[in-house]
Amino acid sequence: MKKIITIAGTNSQKSINKSLLSYTTSFLEEVEFISIDLNDYVLPIYGVDYEAENGIPTAVKRLDELINQADGFIISLAEHNGAYAAVFKNVIDWLSRVHMKIWREKPMLLMATSPGDRGGITVLQSAKTYFPYLGAHIAADFSLPSFYDNFLEDEIADHELKEELTQKILLFQQQLSA
Repeated sequence: MKKIITIAGTNSQKSINKSLLSYTTSFLEEVEFISIDLNDYVLPIYGVDYEAENGIPTAVKRLDELINQADGFIISLAEHNGAYAAVFKNVIDWLSRVHMKIWREKPMLLMATSPGDRGGITVLQSAKTYFPYLGAHIAADFSLPSFYDNFLEDEIADHELKEELTQKILLFQQQLSA
């Protein structure tokens, strides 16, 4: 059975990206999901001086071990001022010190959503450029704009957006099975 790691790129307890992840994973069958909650990985802000004095935190090593077990990733990024949430960027910075190819050249479905009509597209574009450098094989990406208008009763209400996500999930599944 394939193992897929899911990560919402935020530490918000009421994350709309977590809601999008949960919805998306409901379409996949015969896979094991390993859900990473960034609140379980409270880390010092990365700095070379801190690392030289203290080494790599145990939590980072544990997270790296989990990532090593994955066959693929579904990540939904929160957008803070057009960039990654600080907690997510910090985790990436730490993980890259253990293994530069964080994503291990595994397939990834990369997503973002926001309350605004751009749907986190700025952070999504940034990740699409940066993540391959970190070993991501981005099979597909999806942006859900205007979350509170388009995600009602725990599902995507807009038919075209729902169909687009379904197609992106299929692309991801094909890469996962390859």
